[in-house]
Amino acid sequence: MDINRRFEYATADDPSLNYCLWDYPAPSCPADKFRSINLLWQSFALADLNERAFAIVEAVRDEIGPFSTVFGVKWTGGRLGWEFYFYDYRRLGREVSVERVVAAIAPWARCAVTVAGTLPYFMFSIDLDDALARGERALDVVHLYVGNPGSAVSSGIAYGVRPASTTLENFYFFFDAATEMAQVVDKVECSAHVDFSRVPLAQVLLPALTRCRTICVANKQSHDCIYFSGVDVDQLLYFLRLMDYPPQTIDFVSTHRARLDHLLFDVGIDYTMQDDALVLRKSGYYGVF
Repeated sequence: MDINRRFEYATADDPSLNYCLWDYPAPSCPADKFRSINLLWQSFALADLNERAFAIVEAVRDEIGPFSTVFGVKWTGGRLGWEFYFYDYRRLGREVSVERVVAAIAPWARCAVTVAGTLPYFMFSIDLDDALARGERALDVVHLYVGNPGSAVSSGIAYGVRPASTTLENFYFFFDAATEMAQVVDKVECSAHVDFSRVPLAQVLLPALTRCRTICVANKQSHDCIYFSGVDVDQLLYFLRLMDYPPQTIDFVSTHRARLDHLLFDVGIDYTMQDDALVLRKSGYYGVF
C-alpha cells in the first residue's frame, strides 16, 4: 500500500496537543514538517489494513473537526491494534458525544452499544481492527471515562460499556514529572500485580522517559500501566526499540526524525509480573488527527 500520497504536512498554525488534547509548547516550528497522523497512516499500511479504515478516520475528522481526535497505535503480542479517543470536558454540555461519532462512522462500522447521553463522561474511546474496518463485526464496546471526585491529583475512572453490561476497567492518575516524582514512585510501587522488592523500579519508571511533562499511572483489573506524556522524537525511538516494534515502524520514525522533531509524543506500557520477572503485556504510542 502506497501511503506517500496520504502524508500530511503541518503549518505554523497547527496546534500542539498531547493525548489529553492539552496544549504544549512545540519544540520547534511545525511548518512543512509531518503531522502525527502520518504515524497512523504508516501503521495502517504496515498492517495492510482495509481501505475502509482510512474512510473511518476521515469520517470522524469531517464530523468533529481536525485536531480533535487522539489515536493510539497499540503493539500486543506481535500484533498492531488501534484505539481512537474523543474528549469533551464540558461533560453533560458536550458536543462530541458517542452518538455523534457512531453516526459518523455508521456507513463503515455498525455499533451494537448504546450509551446514555445523560451520563457525565468527558471522554470515550473505541477500538479499531481489520474486522471492524471490513464490516465483519460490530463495534461491541465503548470505553467510557468519568471523573474521580475527591482525588488529590488529576484522576479518572474508565468503564467498558457493552450491549449487556458495564464493567470497571481502570483507575488512572496524572502527575507532573518535574515536581511530583515522589508521588509517582509511591503510586507505581502501590501495586497488587508487581512486587517491587523483586522487580527493579527502573524497569517500569524508565529513566530514559522520565524527562517528560506528565506521568500517568493506571491500575487495571489484571495489570498496571504507565504513560509518559511529552517525550521527544529521540525518546520515542528509544521506546519503539525497547518495546520491539516492527523494524518498519522504527525505520519510518528514524528516517523522518527531522520531520517529527516539532512534536512531543505520548507512550504507554501495560505490565505485570510472572515468575519474579516483569512482563510487558502491551505498549502504545499516541498522536492527534
